[in-house]
Amino acid sequence: MPDVVLSVENLTKHFTARGSLLRRSPHVVRALDGVSFDLRASETLGIVGESGCGKSTLARTIVGLERPTAGRVTLRGEDVHAARGRDLRVLRRRVQIVLQDPYTSLNPRRTVRDLLLQPFEIHRDLLPRARREARIDELVELVGLNPDHLDRYPFQFSGGQRQRIGIARALALEPEVIVCDEPVSALDVSIQAQVVNLFQRLQRELGLSYVFIAHDLSVVRHISDRIGVMYLGKMAELGDRTDVYDTPRHPYTSALLSAVPVPDPALRGTRSRRLLEGDPPSPVDPPSGCRFRTRCWKAQDVCATTEPPLTAPDPREQAFACHFPMTQPATTAS
Repeated sequence: MPDVVLSVENLTKHFTARGSLLRRSPHVVRALDGVSFDLRASETLGIVGESGCGKSTLARTIVGLERPTAGRVTLRGEDVHAARGRDLRVLRRRVQIVLQDPYTSLNPRRTVRDLLLQPFEIHRDLLPRARREARIDELVELVGLNPDHLDRYPFQFSGGQRQRIGIARALALEPEVIVCDEPVSALDVSIQAQVVNLFQRLQRELGLSYVFIAHDLSVVRHISDRIGVMYLGKMAELGDRTDVYDTPRHPYTSALLSAVPVPDPALRGTRSRRLLEGDPPSPVDPPSGCRFRTRCWKAQDVCATTEPPLTAPDPREQAFACHFPMTQPATTAS
């Protein structure tokens, strides 16, 4: 087995929201409720799920922008949130993030040169001042940009070019892990393909490990080695991409995959569509037992009283959290 670079253990993040006119007392938003997984060296772990399931909170907690309510994030055995002082600065170098919106993640008042110099100004001991300009030229060429454009401002670039600048900034400190928080969702389809190919090339050349969060299931399948499916702050299914896509075990995963458009017109209509009824429950007051039971067509009494653990009956297959798992591939009509 490859080395485990990043380990997330029972990660929990609750936010306390203020009361309102209709609800005077504060309430707790359970954004994450016990998420666990390992990220291996040079691996891409894709994270998918509906809006509001906790994907972005997971990304921000991994890189240290949010402190967990419970659980741990460890980088090669070192607790990211327990570190202080110099140890914390070193850990921050090794885990970087690429944000979703390239229009707002870059300071419009600073040139690209200034944006790429900023990491070295914060971590001054990483690179001598005399070598920083040369390093910036290397970074922009690495992501497919022209070094002659370093003195331009972000508004002078297209969306895809801005995202490449964000990737170059994430690479500046030579991290081991990059958390990609929906990095292609704001881009055109043709540009999405270019950026995804760039991520794959950088992984081959630099040995990077990715946590890749996205809504587009086709993009996630293309870039990921393993896939985690989240629902309402928990991991519903986790396994190899081929297993998850071809033989999903959790009903929620099956419903998501049934909604993926079929590109071949000759195959349209050969796959049943599983429509989920109702909206996802509120993370303020999640259902008892299995959180998916209020929308699940397989739910029974035990689902309301006992929460299913995320387990794999066979070590060679994916793990899932369901009392009554699927037994047929998603492409088989029911």
